[in-house]
Amino acid sequence: MLKLMSLLKRADGISKDEFRIWATEEHVPYAKALPGLRKYIVNVTVDDDEFPFDAVNEMYFDSEEARAAAFASPAGAAAGGDAAAHASERVHLKTTEYIQL
Repeated sequence: MLKLMSLLKRADGISKDEFRIWATEEHVPYAKALPGLRKYIVNVTVDDDEFPFDAVNEMYFDSEEARAAAFASPAGAAAGGDAAAHASERVHLKTTEYIQL
C-alpha cells in the first residue's frame, strides 16, 4: 500500500474557515473521483499561527502505478486544478505507513 501525504498551505485571501470547508467538503468529491484511491483522510490544522501548513491529506493507493494512473486521469487533472486554486503551496510525500500503536 502506498500512502501519499499532501501538505497544503491555503492561498492568500482564503480564511482558515473557508479553507477548512473547502478541504473537508468541497474538494472531497474530486478525491472520490480518483480511480484507484482506496482511502482518503483530511487533517486540518487547529492553529493558524503555529504551523506552516493548513492541512495534511492522506491518500492511499495499491501501488505507485495506481497513484500515477489516478493523477494522469481526467479526474486527477481536475483534482489538481482545484487544489492549485485553493492552495498556495503543496508538498507531496510518497510514504509507506508503519503503524506502531
